[in-house]
Amino acid sequence: MEDKNKRLIIIDSNSVIHRAFHALPPLTNKKGEVVGAVYGFLLVFFKAIKDFQPDYIAACFDFHAPTFRHKKFKEYKANRPHAPEELYSQIPKVKEVLKSFGVPIFEKEGFEADDIIGTIASLSPVETIILSGDADNLQLVDAKTQVYLLRKGVKDIVLYNRKAVEEKYGGLTPEQLVDFKGLRGDPSDNIPGVAGIGEKTATSLILEFGGLDLIYNNLALITSKVEEKLIRNKEQAYLSRELATIEKKVPIDFDLAKCSFIDYKQDAVREALEKLGFHSLISRLW
Repeated sequence: MEDKNKRLIIIDSNSVIHRAFHALPPLTNKKGEVVGAVYGFLLVFFKAIKDFQPDYIAACFDFHAPTFRHKKFKEYKANRPHAPEELYSQIPKVKEVLKSFGVPIFEKEGFEADDIIGTIASLSPVETIILSGDADNLQLVDAKTQVYLLRKGVKDIVLYNRKAVEEKYGGLTPEQLVDFKGLRGDPSDNIPGVAGIGEKTATSLILEFGGLDLIYNNLALITSKVEEKLIRNKEQAYLSRELATIEKKVPIDFDLAKCSFIDYKQDAVREALEKLGFHSLISRLW
């Protein structure tokens, strides 16, 4: 049985890489390779290790293929511009550095990194910190799990527990965030929600009734104008909630012991950092 005082960090790798890519100016090494996102990722990685002193680390990545959400709703994330090749070319470099640290990498065809994160968090028997640039992961916050969220750039990072989530979303709990998206939608992921219902109305409805199911069970208590929108878009509301819900049962081979971060081979890490030209980071190894 694992010691509950130990700590696991789960990295939402793609979101951190994206955030680092857009936050830092272009950076190339002596070989002419673009490495700015890798450098930014490592700044966040090193900070998280310093702040939380983890006993275990796992890194999750998106798999470059349609997910089960795209099969349910072909317009899912259809409005997102394609990221530049300079970003994608840095993902393998991030994986190389993580492997030099002995950090296991998890990815699964048909699922997003968020789903793997949710699965690992649900399986983790120890305190869990999710390192992410994506607020979608806030729905995973519970008594055992917190989210270390990049709010702006790679330096402004905030730790969210249940209380902090409720403060951020006007009283909504982490569990109610998917109901909120069922009503409000999520433009960044092209999740439609209920047409005509905005953030304020969605929040007040959930606070009053508790969630999407209870709202639809009490339509007679809702003003006629809002009731009409809810009835007209009921199927869309439930689809939106389903799209927004992080899957917690992805079939992966997770073994906490294999995520141990107690010791790592400094020579392998030093070689990986030198290869990228990150000599300044070598002095920060612990």
